[in-house]
Order: sequence, then structure tokens, then C-alpha cells
Amino acid sequence: MTEYTQSFRRYMQLTLYLLAIFVMGWGITSYKALFLGLILGTVFSIYNLFNMFRKINRLGEAAAEGKKAKSLGFLTRLAVAGLAVAIATRYPEHFSLLGVVIGLMITYIIILIDSISKIRFK
Repeated sequence: MTEYTQSFRRYMQLTLYLLAIFVMGWGITSYKALFLGLILGTVFSIYNLFNMFRKINRLGEAAAEGKKAKSLGFLTRLAVAGLAVAIATRYPEHFSLLGVVIGLMITYIIILIDSISKIRFK
């Protein structure tokens, strides 16, 4: 298993733990809209993480074969984020827009913290 695959699994595991915490927060607290927004944003963020992992694997394979690769899917990730925000704005009584935006950033925050901790403790 490559180091990149291990990192992806760690990011996915941490994101799923946070998603479980958000689900518990939705069930326990009275902040239903905030936690539903966090859940929605995190689910779309997981999709973006998986899509980015797949595209980077294709990029690595193309580089190993000496071929050109397509882009890493910026427009796809942007469209997915736009869809999550559109759902939140269509149903504001169920989803908090702030929660959706924070949820969309969850995997990027995890990647940043993991990278900083690797540099710091190496």
C-alpha cells in the first residue's frame, strides 16, 4: 500500500468519525439545522475527497506511462459544492448554510492538519 493510499484511508477514517459526531449532535442537541448542514456538507466533501483520490491515481498512472493526464477535476468539485449550497438555500428550514460550508471544508482541514503534524513531528 502506497503512502498516498494510507493517507487517503486516514483522511476518510477521520472524516467518517466527524460525520458520526455530527449525526450524534443532530440526534442529541436542539441545533438540528446546523448539524444537518454539517452532515450534508461532509457527505459532499467525502465525495470530493474520493473523486480527488481517483483523479490523482489516474494522474500517477499517466505519469508513470509517460502520457498526458486530464485535469484533477476542479470544475467537478466546484459543481458538487454548488449543489450542496443550492440544496441548503432551497431548504433553509432544514439546513444551515454555514454548516454546509464548514462541512464542505472538513476534508481539506483534515488534510491540512495531517500535513502540518507530519512536518512538525518528523
